[in-house]
Amino acid sequence: MSFPSTDPQPEQTPGLEPGGGVNPGDTPPGESSTTGGVKREQPDLPSAGANKAVYAVILGLTLLGVLTFIGYAVGLIGG
Repeated sequence: MSFPSTDPQPEQTPGLEPGGGVNPGDTPPGESSTTGGVKREQPDLPSAGANKAVYAVILGLTLLGVLTFIGYAVGLIGG
């Protein structure tokens, strides 16, 4: 069973010159120039308190890591 080709057929495409070129001004509009009722929704962002809590956890883990390395270094030097 053969399916019809989904490729555009140059002989059926309006505005093409021989060889596949287009006339000046015959190019399709860009995406930004099309109109429509597109409503852009902003994503729900976490609250400022949640952001501060995440920063606090990251800072706490970083400090814990730094203190671990300092304790390791002091243990090597002292003993």
